[in-house]
Amino acid sequence: MTILVTGATGTVGRIVVDRLLRAGQRVRALTRDPAGAGLPDGVELVAGDLAGAAAALDGVDRVYYLAGMLAPETAAEQARAFARRAAEAGVTRVVTMTGVAVTVRRPGSYEMLLEVEEAVEASGLEWTHVRPGEFAANKLDLWAPSIRAEGVVRSAFPDALGVPIHEADIAEVAVAALLEGGHAGRAYSLSGPQALSHREQAAAIGDGLGRSLRFEPLTYGQARAACITAGIPAEIAEYLLGYQAEYAEEPPAVLPDVERVLGRPARTLAEWAADHRADFTPAA
Repeated sequence: MTILVTGATGTVGRIVVDRLLRAGQRVRALTRDPAGAGLPDGVELVAGDLAGAAAALDGVDRVYYLAGMLAPETAAEQARAFARRAAEAGVTRVVTMTGVAVTVRRPGSYEMLLEVEEAVEASGLEWTHVRPGEFAANKLDLWAPSIRAEGVVRSAFPDALGVPIHEADIAEVAVAALLEGGHAGRAYSLSGPQALSHREQAAAIGDGLGRSLRFEPLTYGQARAACITAGIPAEIAEYLLGYQAEYAEEPPAVLPDVERVLGRPARTLAEWAADHRADFTPAA
């Protein structure tokens, strides 16, 4: 059995590749990076994108499908075309990753992702949807620079709750759906195991790193400027801050699907930080 992983060098995709290889599967990785930077030995690399994925589907039985987050205006059409080609190629099972809170999030993404799911469902393929919420990995863009430089976290809405999830938990749920029975026709909404305020998230990251971090609240304007300085486009910075403001009024829930699928609790934010210790450590 050959499994195609799209978005294979992404935050979740590279872990999906790793876990499938560890399980003894044949893995084909579709990536825009012809060198497959960071992917382990043993994976078959196919350079390209979803629009030209027909050759990558030859001989494939199952697919991990990452929706077209960067172009929401064409993602549903792209998903319909991909699912049709996959069915024609003999693919039997597809696992879509359609979470709405990702590192690059754009207005209209939620509606786009629902349309992607509907396109896959209409294809006749056996499907499972994986819907993660806030990625803990967002902290690498937003908080890691100031933690490395000053040991400080600066954030607006200090008491807004979040339930950030470790990318490895997302990947392992996707791998379970690819390899095991009993997941067809299910949509798994994923979160971390704890609802934590931004202050508490900073403390949890400090615990994972083994050092105390200082927390400094920001105004909306200061936070927007910090995001832009970190390289996040202004409209996306405003969108990120918008959903943080929403979380302050309507906190997200802790969801049980990671534990239901994997038979263990989701990894904590402190565990995530420990796994990313190098990302928060100043260069020597």
